Amino acid sequence: MIFALVGQSVAPVWLSLMLILIFGVTLKWLPTQGYGGVKYIIMPAICMGFQFTAMITRMTRTGMVDVLQEDYIAATRARGISKFKVYTRYALKNTLLPVVTVMGNQLGNLLAGSAVIESVFSWPGMGQLLVTAINSRDLQLVQSMLLVTALIIAVTNLLVDILYTFIDPRISLN
Repeated sequence: MIFALVGQSVAPVWLSLMLILIFGVTLKWLPTQGYGGVKYIIMPAICMGFQFTAMITRMTRTGMVDVLQEDYIAATRARGISKFKVYTRYALKNTLLPVVTVMGNQLGNLLAGSAVIESVFSWPGMGQLLVTAINSRDLQLVQSMLLVTALIIAVTNLLVDILYTFIDPRISLN
């Protein structure tokens, strides 16, 4: 829970600057900017995924706490099914629907955060391209980037809805 609380409280910009200061400048373990190999991916990946992972962790824990108090879980335990099987097959499966929904909705935040992370770590990408287009007032490129982003989010929402049918058999595609 401490990881989840800190993960949701820390801004990705601050985290990226602290990672650069600690691992790039002080310890000299990782490069501070650029791209080209696995070493260059570590700090941007941590910055992009830290807040996202913390939110998913909190959602999963909250859902599991709620589901484990249900009557059917007590009945399942009374039948002598192992604790691991109760948690994975019954409780986690019923917790996944809201977690998958949040994961799909957080894609927009990841795309928005990529602009900042790409700027801090000097990575070329969609976020950096959008920032450059906004600064140079290239409206056609800004509109195109927003259209591509909206398309990515729409496809992700469709995939989340399709994934619902695999998680919960009571939901159908009709």
